[in-house]
Amino acid sequence: MLESIFRGLFDAESASIIAISDFMICIISSLVIGFIIAIIYMYKSTYSKSFIVTLAMLPAVVCVVIMMVNGNVGAGVAVAGTFSLVRFRSVPGTAKEIGVLFLAMGTGLITGMGYIAFAVLFVAIMGLVNVLYTMIDFGAKKQCLLDKTMYIMIPEDLDYTEVFDDIFEKFTQKNTLVNVKTTNMGSLFKLTYNITLKEEKIEKALIDAVRCRNGNLEITMSIQETAVTAEL
Repeated sequence: MLESIFRGLFDAESASIIAISDFMICIISSLVIGFIIAIIYMYKSTYSKSFIVTLAMLPAVVCVVIMMVNGNVGAGVAVAGTFSLVRFRSVPGTAKEIGVLFLAMGTGLITGMGYIAFAVLFVAIMGLVNVLYTMIDFGAKKQCLLDKTMYIMIPEDLDYTEVFDDIFEKFTQKNTLVNVKTTNMGSLFKLTYNITLKEEKIEKALIDAVRCRNGNLEITMSIQETAVTAEL
């Protein structure tokens, strides 16, 4: 009687169905693994509550999908196409967020196929690697504190091509003008420079020197991103 409740409407009478006990084992295992992945990701990472909750539930969702399409190639292709249309966040996440989402989906796929021990082993290995890389600051750019992006406002009558060259030569190892934008109805220019300071302690001195040259208009200094957007 219980098995008939969980039988699909379009299943043939001879078709085998997943045992409820097996289903529950896979779901609970996936939720536990998702919880572990979420805990690992929270270690020295910036995150939101909604992302962590989603991350914890994602393996169970993928697990169910894999169990339902197991052995059905057509349904599997259809589900893969549906997943390709889903965006997990309204704004593209960081590379680390995308990586952990793939990790969660991968473990859900493994548990959905019934290999729970492999899923646990996989998460244990990847979790240890993640913690290790985080602890040793693997991939961090050692000069990141010296690499800055500088935004400078100047009046329209000031020629920006060489106006700060002598200042940058004194305070920076290298500098590049990456963007010029008009603002305030064309009465001001907003210049964007990627610079590398000679020393971290001279940042204020550089700003003071520049504001004396640009008429004390707005100056912004920020950590230099890997990719600078074209429009600020």
